[in-house]
Amino acid sequence: MELWQALILGLVEGLTEYLPVSSTGHLLVVQRLLGIEASEAANAFAIVIQGGAIAAVLLLYHRRVAEMALGLAGRAEGGRRLAVGLVVAFLPAAIAGFALEERIEALLFGPWPVVAAWAVGGVFLVWIAPRIVQRQGKPIEEVTWQIALVIGLAQCAALWPGVSRSLATILGALAAGMSLAAAVEFSFLLGLLTLGAATAYKALDSGAAMVEAYGALELAVGFGVACLSAVVAVRWMVAWLGKRGLGIFGWWRIAAAAAVAAMLLAGAL
Repeated sequence: MELWQALILGLVEGLTEYLPVSSTGHLLVVQRLLGIEASEAANAFAIVIQGGAIAAVLLLYHRRVAEMALGLAGRAEGGRRLAVGLVVAFLPAAIAGFALEERIEALLFGPWPVVAAWAVGGVFLVWIAPRIVQRQGKPIEEVTWQIALVIGLAQCAALWPGVSRSLATILGALAAGMSLAAAVEFSFLLGLLTLGAATAYKALDSGAAMVEAYGALELAVGFGVACLSAVVAVRWMVAWLGKRGLGIFGWWRIAAAAAVAAMLLAGAL
């Protein structure tokens, strides 16, 4: 892998990780466009550079993270409640992902499954999500373990590449009665656990093969660019959703699905 390829992959990861468009789906397609063949190392690289996106949320939401730390120490009840909710929401996908990892990589890590997931998710965002968006729903401080469990079960859908973890968790939170702002913030914070666990597991499992195939410098470039671009994407998304809805992401997914499907049928991908 060349440094410019690592830079592009880091940029794609950071810009798409927290938007409801599927970073994994985008990375899989971009890897093929860059001539990077599917392999254990390629899949690992796509997952490990998520660490940069995790660092971005830690920077942007450090006060909320500190509040949860105080809560776990018995000094902030709201922080403790939120931390418990995040753990509850994390567990379903963690268990399912661990049990189904090999089957998922064998059957779903390909362009056609991504195209299908993009298209279906786009339809949800354009025509169904507007019916469940609740700008006056429950704030994040009122998340219960029952709401968190609904979000966690919804997150399991994101094990299918192309679905998008953000899409699944935001829609799950909205369906459970949270406001749009709370759903988005909870999704960001849940990513700290979900992405952190996936990154650590993949680094331990395939890190040696990844570094041998691509090099440590390339990994560092992907990580750093992912962090910087994720900061930009998160700030933009919060500002955008403050005035507008989720529809733009649905149309992006539908357009991406159509474009990639056309390239696949033409033999260009």
